[in-house]
Amino acid sequence: QVQLVESGGGLVQAGGSLSVSCAASRGTFSPSVMAWFRQAPGAEREFVAALSWSGSPTYSDSVKGRFTISRDSRKNTVYLQMNSLKPEDTAVYYCASGPLLVATTPAHYQYWGQGTQVTVTS
Repeated sequence: QVQLVESGGGLVQAGGSLSVSCAASRGTFSPSVMAWFRQAPGAEREFVAALSWSGSPTYSDSVKGRFTISRDSRKNTVYLQMNSLKPEDTAVYYCASGPLLVATTPAHYQYWGQGTQVTVTS
């Protein structure tokens, strides 16, 4: 059983930066896809970014150019660096792991973390 634990959320003003991390209990990066989703109150879970097993990133249009997904395989950790944050980025951010192919739908991913709150004030 893979366990994913997010950390690093918090409160930041619009225009600021924040980084969230996801530590895996054991190696999941090959050949898995690691992804970040987010969910705002009353909204569906939304794809944010994903990293293929080969290290190729995919971003949603809403965060492209502002967010960067990366990983440290030695630490079994994936990161999401968030810059130029906007109030609409406010959500609970979830880390997820799934098989082989990058997908933007939550159903593709087998393992999920508990989430970490990111709040951006205007």
